[in-house]
Amino acid sequence: MRIKPYRTNLRDVAHVRGLNRDEGWINMQVQFLIDQKSAGSDKLLIGWTVLPPGARHDKHRHPNADEFFIVLQGRGFVYTDTGREPSGQGDVIFTPRGHWHGFDNTGSEDVVLVWGWSGAGSLAAAGYEIPPEGY
Repeated sequence: MRIKPYRTNLRDVAHVRGLNRDEGWINMQVQFLIDQKSAGSDKLLIGWTVLPPGARHDKHRHPNADEFFIVLQGRGFVYTDTGREPSGQGDVIFTPRGHWHGFDNTGSEDVVLVWGWSGAGSLAAAGYEIPPEGY
């Protein structure tokens, strides 16, 4: 099957529903702009996330997908394999598959991220793991 070119606009893409707080999705507004469902993309997913003040995406990893994100606005802390590091507007972060990552908005304005996965076109295909209790 040949995949056709795809185009959308941020205002036309629904927010992802059912993101579980117990899995570290804390008050996030997430949109999948290009993915398997919308564009037929099985090896690439591009997303847009807004984290209001106090929102965060707890430490997690994807065994089947590399991830990048670009901080377009705001500041906070990025989670890594070794802890937390300050991050802010203009930062470009690449996390190879299997490594821990996440973002915590500790600032007073929204954090806006554009991000993507290489190797998977859906959350199910990327895999999603949270650290074991006490990690």
